[in-house]
Amino acid sequence: MLGAWTRLDGFMVRRKRNEKRRSPSPFGVPSGIVLLATPEGWRHTLLTEEGGMHCGRLANVPFNADPAEARAAAVAMVVALAYDFHDVGVDVTWEPEPLREPESWTAQVTALPNPPNA
Repeated sequence: MLGAWTRLDGFMVRRKRNEKRRSPSPFGVPSGIVLLATPEGWRHTLLTEEGGMHCGRLANVPFNADPAEARAAAVAMVVALAYDFHDVGVDVTWEPEPLREPESWTAQVTALPNPPNA
């Protein structure tokens, strides 16, 4: 054996396989959401603990949808992203109505503690 290399049939050299490495997540751990109602549809900005932002349109939510429907879709998106990319559950808490601008909503995202059996 030559370091991390293994000699096969005297001629071929092949690198030993390490455990499959998971590529880094393209999304940071969510820490907040900003939701905006626009004439073209519902837009969101996902804030991350690392200081990043990911912006986009809420898929499958019509532009004339009720704000509660858009907030529910945003929560579902954030919960799925946190679980799929970071294996963590999250809780989303929307800010009270008086603190928001018209046609915009903000929420805090907090990680849930892992259950003892996890």
